[in-house]
Amino acid sequence: MASASRRKVSGRPMKARVFVTLKPSVFDPQGQTIADALHSMGYAGVGDVRQGKYFELELAAASADQARALAAEVADKLLANPVIESYRVEIV
Repeated sequence: MASASRRKVSGRPMKARVFVTLKPSVFDPQGQTIADALHSMGYAGVGDVRQGKYFELELAAASADQARALAAEVADKLLANPVIESYRVEIV
């Protein structure tokens, strides 16, 4: 079976960083476990811990705005679950 078609985009190479985290209203059991472990290790100054995912995308785009839009499209369609996660894109 053929894979999904790939868009060929001309432009200069750019890198996008995509940070995906659970929405604040969603309980983060992994973050809670990390916080509990840190407290048991004596890190009393650590409050809430939220964990997430980090992606680096190498993109070809004509501008930073186009690269940001492409990275956001990828995050919307594949990297983040919009029901429980939010994301942030940085172009570097």
